[in-house]
Amino acid sequence: MVVKGNADLKATLSHKGARFGLCRRAWLHTSARMKKIIKRFKSKPTVPVIRLNGVIGGGSRLGGPGLNDAALAPVIERAFSKGKPKAVALVINSPGGSPVQSALIAARIRRLADEKEIKVYAFCEDVAASGGYWLATCADEIYVDGSSIIGSIGVISASFGFNELMERQGIERRVYTAGEDKSMLDPFRPAKDEDIERVKGLQKVIHDSFIGQVTSRRGDRIVGKNLFTGDIWVGAQAVENGLVDGIGHLVPKMKELFGEDVRLPVHGPKRSLLSKFGAASVISDVEDRLNWSRFGL
Repeated sequence: MVVKGNADLKATLSHKGARFGLCRRAWLHTSARMKKIIKRFKSKPTVPVIRLNGVIGGGSRLGGPGLNDAALAPVIERAFSKGKPKAVALVINSPGGSPVQSALIAARIRRLADEKEIKVYAFCEDVAASGGYWLATCADEIYVDGSSIIGSIGVISASFGFNELMERQGIERRVYTAGEDKSMLDPFRPAKDEDIERVKGLQKVIHDSFIGQVTSRRGDRIVGKNLFTGDIWVGAQAVENGLVDGIGHLVPKMKELFGEDVRLPVHGPKRSLLSKFGAASVISDVEDRLNWSRFGL
């Protein structure tokens, strides 16, 4: 048996120490590289953005710029189901429209949010009025620009009367119905008091439903008075009366809540072939323009 001297033992230990040091440095270098690679491929927080722009229920038959539940259903489902979203953001710019389509779209968003336990944020642009505000109420928090027009919690029905014009032109209108109320509000005959009362009764049912949606979603955050008269408010006024939660824009607010690396993929309905070639209904476009003009837009 050969026993190494002190010099040989020191040399051996020094050599092994050097090898250990090299291995340790190599391991640290590899570990650092792996951390960079993992960080690079690690999924960033994602908040899908659903754009709700246009008159609700308008323009859908020929591919115009309208919003309806049938067209938005796959968009909404995809936003809540693709990947693991941290939240869902709604960007709303709508003067309102159909109360039924407003209710259907809002209910779909709320149902998916509750099922998947995903928080919803709404960001209102130029206008979120009437049905547009109904859509906003399905969110957990609502943010607006300082100049956004908010509210118009009411119901409107408008038409024209042509009976006197027809009389002057010597035109006789002939209408045959089964059911005495079938021709109610015919614009070519004088308005009847009982018809007006009937319409007001129908409007009250819809208005009560709208009020119920707002009060159930906003709860004790509502602090203002006379909010359900159909009036509108701008920016900070809507914050003060509790219709919205604050002044804020999509990108900075989402970065504040979910970090600088947050991804904001935009989801929206695909344009139809007719709309791409400008073949959407002209009448629908005029009607939509009238809806926007009520708010000076």
